[in-house]
Amino acid sequence: MAFNSAEQPELEQRGHQPIGGADAPDPWGVRRAENLLASLEGVLSARVVTTPLGEVTEVHILAQSGLSAKQVVRNVESALLAQLGLKVDHRKISVAQTADVKPIEVLEQHAVREQVLQRSVLFEDLQVMPGSRPHRIGLTVSLSYNGIRETAEAESSDTPRSRVEAAARATISVLDRLLDDSSVALEGAKIVEAFDRDFAFVAVQGLGGRETLLLTGTAEIRESAERAAVFAVLDATNRWTELRRPN
Repeated sequence: MAFNSAEQPELEQRGHQPIGGADAPDPWGVRRAENLLASLEGVLSARVVTTPLGEVTEVHILAQSGLSAKQVVRNVESALLAQLGLKVDHRKISVAQTADVKPIEVLEQHAVREQVLQRSVLFEDLQVMPGSRPHRIGLTVSLSYNGIRETAEAESSDTPRSRVEAAARATISVLDRLLDDSSVALEGAKIVEAFDRDFAFVAVQGLGGRETLLLTGTAEIRESAERAAVFAVLDATNRWTELRRPN
């Protein structure tokens, strides 16, 4: 279908100026169509090619990668028909899409994050429940390492220090299952006060080959003392496990 040359006065009445200046000829209202298409969602630029008689032969669209090419073509067809009364065969519409290129800083941050997630033991879940007898609690700790998830249980008396020790003990049990070439043992766990805040403080023996190290870690008590104990154990051991992991 061809453009109607009568649409050009309407274009000028609406205040649109053809590209190249007010006196640049646009007998078929091509620039009006291009401006319309360029205003569509996801479209970066548009070019309409016509014959000397105004028949549309090609419509070229440069679009972002967010929409599918088929959706862009449908949007172009609908816009031309609704706004200009122009029906264009979808086979005449070609769409080129830009690649979703991320800045190098974002790629580097993503790579670093992925590396950290692969090398560190990650907290997955903590559940606290009533124990098997009165005045006792049971809890389960779940951790993951290198895509493997493990869970361990522990039970203790329902006192603040015992709850912290039980959470640390369960965390150590999970770590011992996840680490192939190393072993860890809990030396102790307690609640300490510093700077007007309460912290979970743990000491862990790291056993690897002939080497034995005393590892310590802390975590501020925010949600619960048990949760802080889990993170204190991870604070004590993650750097050690990362250094011992083969590249």
